[in-house]
Amino acid sequence: MSYPEPKLPPAADPLGETLHMLRLTGTLYCQAELSAPWGIDIPPLDGLMTFLIVTAGRCWLEIEGIEPRLIEPGGLTLIPHGIAHRMRSSLEAETKPLFDIPVEKVSDRYEIMHYGGGGEVTRTTYGVMRFDHVAAHRLIGQLPKVVHIDSWDEDADSWLHSTLRFIAREASTLKPGGETVITRLADILVIQAIRSWLDTSPEANQGWLAALRDEQIGRALASIHRSPERDWSVALLANEVGMSRSAFSAQFTRLVGESAMRYLAQWRMQLARICLLETPDSLAKISSDLGYQSEAAFCRAFKRMFNVSPGSLRRSSRGVTN
Repeated sequence: MSYPEPKLPPAADPLGETLHMLRLTGTLYCQAELSAPWGIDIPPLDGLMTFLIVTAGRCWLEIEGIEPRLIEPGGLTLIPHGIAHRMRSSLEAETKPLFDIPVEKVSDRYEIMHYGGGGEVTRTTYGVMRFDHVAAHRLIGQLPKVVHIDSWDEDADSWLHSTLRFIAREASTLKPGGETVITRLADILVIQAIRSWLDTSPEANQGWLAALRDEQIGRALASIHRSPERDWSVALLANEVGMSRSAFSAQFTRLVGESAMRYLAQWRMQLARICLLETPDSLAKISSDLGYQSEAAFCRAFKRMFNVSPGSLRRSSRGVTN
């Protein structure tokens, strides 16, 4: 079982520790050489994040409700919520559905696309990925529809392109361990973009992210994230961060938007759901690892949260009907 997380030293940076928890799964890369005129319609990709990097030429990115944006070489664009979008050489170019365009499948993780009318060339790296930790879903939930990183400092820009070349080489040759290497590199690319957004966006100082930045509530959240199995109470968490019970309770609810005990219950249940779907661990082990005194108590809490029993969720995910 992969949860709870390994014990770490005391948190000086709860937000940074949360970024440490982000891990990608199911990453797919497409290197595309697109010659004008060209246009691609990408459908909704529920539960997935995508990123786009233009390495040569330029392209227009269009997302409903947002002004079309011209993407220049060297920038990185994240589309965190898997919403439909359109890429094309000009705002007048006709578009074609993504899955109607043939690709050369180099491996399960890497594709090459050649498409377009033979004119000016645009080269892109396009990635599709999923995060596998409840912390990621909380963080991504606060990101906007699209995150643009238009400029990096000189060293970062060089590092970005070197990383992309390394990804392309690893993905095309697929040496032993290559898929792990490119997935970890994608972690770094995406987290670097998220860090840039956190440093520059006013929205990053609201809600859960603001709570993580708060000296005392951030430490309380980090304690819950590190040790969800502990028999936490409001009094114990308040003592952990040096606050009175009443002041802690009010401050936690104000910043996070829910009580500490409800947050703890939801955090445990989201971890449990991931374990049920992605590990072979028994219900008894999952319930014990998440701090429940009995399997029955865990099952009752899980059903209250998701309106389905843990066993039913696991069976349905595996195509078992009874």
